[in-house]
Amino acid sequence: MELSGRQQEILESLRVEGHVEVEALANRFNVTSQTIRRDLGELCDIGLAARTHGGARKVASVANRQYHERRMLNGPEKEAIGALAAGLIPNDCSLCLNIGTTTEQVARALTRHSGLVVVSNNINIINQLMGTRVRELILVGGAVRTTDGAIVGEDAVEFISRYKVDFAVIGASALDTDGAILDYDSREVSVARAILRNSRTRICVADSSKFDRTAPVRICNVAELDYFVTDKRPPRGFVEAALRGNTQIISLEDQDEHGSLSA
Repeated sequence: MELSGRQQEILESLRVEGHVEVEALANRFNVTSQTIRRDLGELCDIGLAARTHGGARKVASVANRQYHERRMLNGPEKEAIGALAAGLIPNDCSLCLNIGTTTEQVARALTRHSGLVVVSNNINIINQLMGTRVRELILVGGAVRTTDGAIVGEDAVEFISRYKVDFAVIGASALDTDGAILDYDSREVSVARAILRNSRTRICVADSSKFDRTAPVRICNVAELDYFVTDKRPPRGFVEAALRGNTQIISLEDQDEHGSLSA
């Protein structure tokens, strides 16, 4: 199921306000209450909201959402972030991308590049780049997590450690205003850390909704990155942490205001 533009706006209201009412939404979008109830019912059925009397509420973030659900969230923003990040990567270089719905959008934008050597623990990314003008595709070895096509664990870490790539591109499940880049699965975090260790330029891609989520395992701090690519300007504390590490923050908001950004 692909979310409609109205459902995306309803989710944004839930993110900001925590709760929505059917009648208020019907007036806002100039549609019937039945239409809004159908929208909310679909969001609740896939776990993106919880039913209440007369509306819906935000779902508590106690665990990561299912991968197919995450693909549906903030799709246009992730696509634009992917294009921005791909603009930092030249032709004829090597890079490593990890599992994530936003890193998949980076890979999609990279289909127009040529001469790339791509290493990934994400089966979806390898499939996306097959048949393009890449020079070589390298799928990380190890156990496949069947829920999302990620290859995780110590075998994957050891495999990645054989390489030294020009660029690392990682995603995140949550972001903290102190600059922490976070995830839920310690096995996945071990792989992300290995990717960062074995690269020359480090890029993290994540949309601003990740600041509204919490996760228990630290990947790194934004100050350890070269670039952080997102849709909206991050909170002040996060920006200050980035400045301490000379990390460049690239946001869609800044691009809209100032035109194309140079790396």
